[in-house]
Amino acid sequence: MAFILNDRPDLAFETGCDGVHVGQQDAPYRQAREQVGPDAIVGVTCHDSRHLAMVAGEQGADYVAFGAFHPTTTKDAPTRAEPDILSWWSGLMEIPCVAIGGITLDNAPPLVAAGADFLAVSAGVWDHPEGPAAAVQAFDRLFAES
Repeated sequence: MAFILNDRPDLAFETGCDGVHVGQQDAPYRQAREQVGPDAIVGVTCHDSRHLAMVAGEQGADYVAFGAFHPTTTKDAPTRAEPDILSWWSGLMEIPCVAIGGITLDNAPPLVAAGADFLAVSAGVWDHPEGPAAAVQAFDRLFAES
């Protein structure tokens, strides 16, 4: 399991994280890569943009993230992505893609079926009625069954 810090490549490096996730308003990919080093994971938010994803992939991102797929209270989501962007990406590229934004156990299956390699989940874990551990186990089962 990898520990990826959001938004701050400098802190990811200083604290020994496995990598960093940068948004379009954060450090650009190349700067993030310089800060965390060649062996760390660097992922890039691409919202609902195929162009941003292609640029991130060409620059060397270890994964691209699309979203928000559903309403979320974690961050302001400037765009709403549709599951077909996951299918497009996974059919074209080998670089993994992440679905993000308002993901719960109820709405995750279509995203996994569309090609999401990973899910970025916050409230879907922390607000799960049976607790975070039960949510993580259920998400694990979802991927194992797909």
